[in-house]
Amino acid sequence: MRVAILRYALTAALAALVASAASAQDMSAFETGPVFKDFGPHAPVEGVGKLSAGTAFKHSFDVSEAASEGKANRHIESAARFINMHAAAGVDPEDIQVAVVVHGGASLDLLKEPAWEAQGKPGVNASHALVRDLLDHGVRVILCGQSAVAHGITQDDLVPGVEMALSAMTAHAVLQQAGYTVNPF
Repeated sequence: MRVAILRYALTAALAALVASAASAQDMSAFETGPVFKDFGPHAPVEGVGKLSAGTAFKHSFDVSEAASEGKANRHIESAARFINMHAAAGVDPEDIQVAVVVHGGASLDLLKEPAWEAQGKPGVNASHALVRDLLDHGVRVILCGQSAVAHGITQDDLVPGVEMALSAMTAHAVLQQAGYTVNPF
Protein backbone atom coordinates (compact mmCIF):
# COMPACT_ATOMS: atom_id res chain seq x y z
CA MET A 1 0.00 0.00 0.00
CA ARG A 2 2.77 2.44 0.96
CA VAL A 3 4.67 1.63 -2.24
CA ALA A 4 1.55 2.33 -4.31
CA ILE A 5 1.01 5.67 -2.56
CA LEU A 6 4.66 6.62 -3.03
CA ARG A 7 4.55 5.54 -6.70
CA TYR A 8 1.36 7.62 -7.20
CA ALA A 9 2.92 10.68 -5.51
CA LEU A 10 6.07 10.44 -7.63
CA THR A 11 4.05 9.96 -10.82
CA ALA A 12 1.86 12.97 -9.98
CA ALA A 13 4.92 15.12 -9.22
CA LEU A 14 6.61 14.09 -12.47
CA ALA A 15 3.42 14.80 -14.45
CA ALA A 16 3.16 18.26 -12.87
CA LEU A 17 6.80 18.98 -13.72
CA VAL A 18 6.37 17.86 -17.34
CA ALA A 19 3.14 19.88 -17.69
CA SER A 20 4.86 22.96 -16.26
CA ALA A 21 7.80 22.64 -18.66
CA ALA A 22 5.46 22.06 -21.61
CA SER A 23 3.49 25.20 -20.84
CA ALA A 24 6.59 27.41 -20.46
CA GLN A 25 6.61 30.21 -22.96
CA ASP A 26 9.53 31.85 -24.71
CA MET A 27 8.94 35.57 -24.28
CA SER A 28 12.39 36.60 -25.54
CA ALA A 29 11.01 38.04 -28.80
CA PHE A 30 8.54 40.31 -27.00
CA GLU A 31 9.35 44.00 -26.68
CA THR A 32 7.51 47.10 -25.55
CA GLY A 33 7.11 50.24 -27.66
CA PRO A 34 6.88 52.03 -29.96
CA VAL A 35 4.13 53.95 -28.11
CA PHE A 36 4.28 52.57 -24.56
CA LYS A 37 7.86 52.05 -23.41
CA ASP A 38 7.04 50.39 -20.07
CA PHE A 39 3.94 48.39 -20.99
CA GLY A 40 2.39 46.32 -23.77
CA PRO A 41 4.99 43.79 -24.87
CA HIS A 42 4.37 42.28 -28.30
CA ALA A 43 6.34 40.26 -30.83
CA PRO A 44 6.70 40.44 -34.60
CA VAL A 45 5.10 37.53 -36.42
CA GLU A 46 7.11 35.92 -39.20
CA GLY A 47 5.38 36.18 -42.57
CA VAL A 48 3.07 38.98 -41.47
CA GLY A 49 4.06 42.27 -43.01
CA LYS A 50 3.00 45.81 -42.32
CA LEU A 51 -0.69 46.60 -42.29
CA SER A 52 -2.14 48.60 -45.16
CA ALA A 53 -1.75 52.35 -45.15
CA GLY A 54 -4.87 53.97 -43.80
CA THR A 55 -5.76 51.08 -41.48
CA ALA A 56 -7.65 52.47 -38.51
CA PHE A 57 -9.03 50.96 -35.32
CA LYS A 58 -11.72 51.91 -32.81
CA HIS A 59 -11.51 49.09 -30.31
CA SER A 60 -12.68 48.56 -26.73
CA PHE A 61 -11.59 46.14 -24.05
CA ASP A 62 -13.78 44.73 -21.29
CA VAL A 63 -11.92 44.22 -18.03
CA SER A 64 -13.47 42.69 -14.92
CA GLU A 65 -10.67 40.60 -13.44
CA ALA A 66 -8.57 42.30 -10.76
CA ALA A 67 -4.80 42.47 -11.03
CA SER A 68 -2.67 39.90 -9.27
CA GLU A 69 -1.31 41.29 -6.03
CA GLY A 70 1.67 43.57 -6.64
CA LYS A 71 1.30 43.51 -10.43
CA ALA A 72 -0.30 45.81 -12.99
CA ASN A 73 -3.60 44.53 -14.36
CA ARG A 74 -2.62 42.42 -17.38
CA HIS A 75 -6.08 42.81 -18.92
CA ILE A 76 -5.83 46.60 -18.81
CA GLU A 77 -2.31 46.26 -20.22
CA SER A 78 -3.84 44.52 -23.26
CA ALA A 79 -4.82 47.99 -24.47
CA ALA A 80 -1.16 49.08 -24.46
CA ARG A 81 -0.17 45.84 -26.20
CA PHE A 82 -2.85 46.38 -28.86
CA ILE A 83 -1.59 49.90 -29.57
CA ASN A 84 2.11 48.95 -29.53
CA MET A 85 1.56 45.89 -31.72
CA HIS A 86 -0.37 47.76 -34.38
CA ALA A 87 1.85 50.84 -34.34
CA ALA A 88 4.84 48.52 -34.85
CA ALA A 89 2.95 46.93 -37.76
CA GLY A 90 2.66 50.28 -39.52
CA VAL A 91 -0.62 51.74 -38.22
CA ASP A 92 -0.35 55.43 -37.37
CA PRO A 93 -0.97 55.70 -33.59
CA GLU A 94 -3.34 58.60 -34.39
CA ASP A 95 -5.52 56.04 -36.19
CA ILE A 96 -5.80 53.78 -33.14
CA GLN A 97 -8.61 54.73 -30.77
CA VAL A 98 -8.92 52.51 -27.73
CA ALA A 99 -11.25 52.42 -24.74
CA VAL A 100 -10.99 50.20 -21.67
CA VAL A 101 -14.26 49.50 -19.84
CA VAL A 102 -13.59 48.35 -16.29
CA HIS A 103 -16.01 46.72 -13.86
CA GLY A 104 -16.15 44.10 -11.11
CA GLY A 105 -13.00 43.42 -9.11
CA ALA A 106 -10.83 45.32 -11.59
CA SER A 107 -12.53 48.55 -10.47
CA LEU A 108 -10.05 48.88 -7.61
CA ASP A 109 -7.16 48.92 -10.10
CA LEU A 110 -8.26 52.44 -11.15
CA LEU A 111 -7.80 53.97 -7.68
CA LYS A 112 -5.44 56.73 -6.61
CA GLU A 113 -3.13 55.76 -3.75
CA PRO A 114 -5.18 57.24 -0.86
CA ALA A 115 -8.32 55.44 -2.08
CA TRP A 116 -6.29 52.25 -2.60
CA GLU A 117 -5.15 52.40 1.02
CA ALA A 118 -8.68 53.24 2.21
CA GLN A 119 -9.88 50.04 0.53
CA GLY A 120 -7.41 48.12 2.72
CA LYS A 121 -5.26 47.06 -0.23
CA PRO A 122 -1.62 46.16 0.55
CA GLY A 123 1.31 48.10 -0.87
CA VAL A 124 0.77 50.48 -3.77
CA ASN A 125 -1.62 50.20 -6.69
CA ALA A 126 0.65 48.55 -9.26
CA SER A 127 -1.82 49.45 -12.04
CA HIS A 128 -1.67 53.19 -11.33
CA ALA A 129 1.30 53.95 -13.64
CA LEU A 130 -0.21 51.84 -16.41
CA VAL A 131 -3.58 53.61 -16.18
CA ARG A 132 -1.86 57.01 -16.08
CA ASP A 133 0.24 56.15 -19.15
CA LEU A 134 -2.82 54.93 -21.08
CA LEU A 135 -4.74 58.10 -20.25
CA ASP A 136 -1.74 60.27 -21.22
CA HIS A 137 -1.77 58.58 -24.66
CA GLY A 138 -5.47 59.25 -25.25
CA VAL A 139 -6.89 55.87 -24.23
CA ARG A 140 -10.32 56.21 -22.65
CA VAL A 141 -10.58 54.36 -19.36
CA ILE A 142 -14.20 54.03 -18.27
CA LEU A 143 -15.39 52.67 -14.93
CA CYS A 144 -18.78 51.00 -14.53
CA GLY A 145 -20.80 53.19 -12.18
CA GLN A 146 -22.63 50.17 -10.79
CA SER A 147 -19.32 48.58 -9.80
CA ALA A 148 -18.15 51.90 -8.36
CA VAL A 149 -21.20 52.10 -6.10
CA ALA A 150 -20.81 48.45 -5.07
CA HIS A 151 -17.16 49.08 -4.10
CA GLY A 152 -17.77 52.49 -2.51
CA ILE A 153 -15.71 54.29 -5.16
CA THR A 154 -16.32 57.95 -6.02
CA GLN A 155 -14.97 59.97 -8.94
CA ASP A 156 -12.51 61.61 -6.52
CA ASP A 157 -11.02 58.18 -5.73
CA LEU A 158 -10.02 57.53 -9.34
CA VAL A 159 -6.81 58.22 -11.20
CA PRO A 160 -7.49 61.64 -12.77
CA GLY A 161 -8.91 61.23 -16.28
CA VAL A 162 -10.79 57.98 -15.62
CA GLU A 163 -14.39 58.40 -16.75
CA MET A 164 -17.44 56.95 -15.03
CA ALA A 165 -20.42 55.54 -16.93
CA LEU A 166 -23.84 54.50 -15.67
CA SER A 167 -22.73 50.89 -16.19
CA ALA A 168 -20.24 48.82 -18.14
CA MET A 169 -23.12 47.71 -20.36
CA THR A 170 -23.98 51.35 -21.05
CA ALA A 171 -20.36 52.20 -21.84
CA HIS A 172 -20.07 49.33 -24.31
CA ALA A 173 -23.38 50.21 -25.98
CA VAL A 174 -22.33 53.85 -26.41
CA LEU A 175 -18.89 52.84 -27.70
CA GLN A 176 -20.44 50.42 -30.20
CA GLN A 177 -22.75 53.17 -31.44
CA ALA A 178 -19.60 55.26 -31.97
CA GLY A 179 -18.08 52.51 -34.12
CA TYR A 180 -15.91 50.68 -31.57
CA THR A 181 -15.50 46.92 -31.83
CA VAL A 182 -15.25 44.91 -28.61
CA ASN A 183 -12.29 42.71 -27.81
CA PRO A 184 -13.72 39.17 -27.77
CA PHE A 185 -11.32 37.78 -25.16
